[in-house]
Amino acid sequence: MGAEGVFITFEGGDGAGKSTQIQRVRDWFIERGRTVKVTREPGGTELGVQIRQMVQNGPEDIDPQTEALLYAADRAYHVATLIRPALAAGEVVLADRYIDSSLAYQGAARSLGVDEIRSLSMWATQTLDPTLTFLLDLPPEVGARRRTDAPDRMERESMDFHERVRHEYLRLADAEPERIIVIDGVGTPDEVFSEIRGVLEERFGSGVVQHVDDETVVDQPSRSVDKSAEPLTTDNAKVASHSAPKAKTKSGAKASKSSKKKSMLGILAGQAPLWPSAEEDKA
Repeated sequence: MGAEGVFITFEGGDGAGKSTQIQRVRDWFIERGRTVKVTREPGGTELGVQIRQMVQNGPEDIDPQTEALLYAADRAYHVATLIRPALAAGEVVLADRYIDSSLAYQGAARSLGVDEIRSLSMWATQTLDPTLTFLLDLPPEVGARRRTDAPDRMERESMDFHERVRHEYLRLADAEPERIIVIDGVGTPDEVFSEIRGVLEERFGSGVVQHVDDETVVDQPSRSVDKSAEPLTTDNAKVASHSAPKAKTKSGAKASKSSKKKSMLGILAGQAPLWPSAEEDKA
C-alpha cells in the first residue's frame, strides 16, 4: 500500500519565519523517505506568480472584494493543478499560507466576514482542508522589525490591521486545536523548530500518518526525493542543500500539547502569558 498524502500549511504574520521552518520540515520528511513538494500562496503556479504580483505590488486602490477573489482564483488553480495531484500520488505538500490566511486577512482584517471568505475558499478548493497547520505567532511589531526588504502592499498596512490578523489567527487556533498548532515565532529558528519537530514526531513519527486514534494506516515508504518539489518562483530552491538538525528530544510534543489547553483568546485578553520571551528569529 502506498504512502498517504500529507498536506501541512504554515501560517502567521509577516516576519514569522515560515519559509525557514518549511525548509527544515521538508528535510525532516525527506530523511524519513517521503517525497515532498514545497509551495506557497499566492505564487505556487505560473498563474499564481501573476496573481501574486497583482495583490502585492498592484494598485493601492484594489478593493477588498477584488483582493479576496484574486486569492480565491489562485487557490482554486493551485489546488487543482498542484496540491491535489501531489496528495493523490502520496506526497507531502508543505504550503506557505492557505485558507487561514484569507480568513485572517480578508475575512477579519478587511472586514469581509470570516464565514463569507470561508465559503468562498471551500468552494474554490472543493473543501480541501490541511492535515495539519503550524501557526507561527508573534507580535506584529516584532515581525516588522525583522523585515529586510521593501514592504509590499499588504505589509504597508497599519499595526492595527496586523493586530486584527493576529487576533483572528489565534481565534481560529482556539476553535481547531487539533489541526492548528500554535508555535512561538519569537524564538530562534532552532527553538521554533524544536517545538515543530515535537509535533511532527508525535503525528508522523516514522514519516507516515499517525491518526488521532493512533492507528497507522500506511507502511513506511521507500526513500524518494522530488527534485521538482519547489514551486515556480520561490526562495525554496536552495532547500535541497540544507540538512535538518537531528531530533534530540520530544519536549516539543509536550509543549504543543500544553499549548492546546490554553485559551488563545484569553492570551490576547491578557489573562495568561502565551510563552516566555526569547531571542528573535533573524531568519
